Amino acid sequence: MFIKPDYNLKSIYDINLDELKVKGIKALLFDLDSTLMGSRTGCYTEKTLKWLENVKKDFFVGVVSNNNNPLYIEKVTSCTDFPIVFRAHKPDTRVTKEFMKKNGLTPQTTCFVGDRPLTDVLCGKNLGCTTILVDSITADIEKPVVRFVRWLERCSVKKS
Repeated sequence: MFIKPDYNLKSIYDINLDELKVKGIKALLFDLDSTLMGSRTGCYTEKTLKWLENVKKDFFVGVVSNNNNPLYIEKVTSCTDFPIVFRAHKPDTRVTKEFMKKNGLTPQTTCFVGDRPLTDVLCGKNLGCTTILVDSITADIEKPVVRFVRWLERCSVKKS
């Protein structure tokens, strides 16, 4: 099985927001861990916060996370000023569909952004959203075994 994201980028910072606006995208739904913040850190970098402030000028911003750790959820929620849903069970779409409905989002105007093809991109594709695959926000400091697993998973990504 091959998964083809609409965009395959190095990082969230490489997302062409103007191009997405032209395509009619009004909402960006992000994975949390390794996409917007380092895995299990529970906090955004200053660079990411500034970038998100810019994104929020033109787009609805939300987070869809599979994380289910109550302490972590509390930590992230305390430093997040946009809608977020945990325990999403991606690539299953039920929780995300409910989140989208609650926030008045449609698949045609939503872009799903994440670092994992088999959870984030597959969920976005199954919802009918535009999808963006990015590398981990902490790729430069990840352990070799984590990088290897990411490489294996990306073997499912169709390049053209």
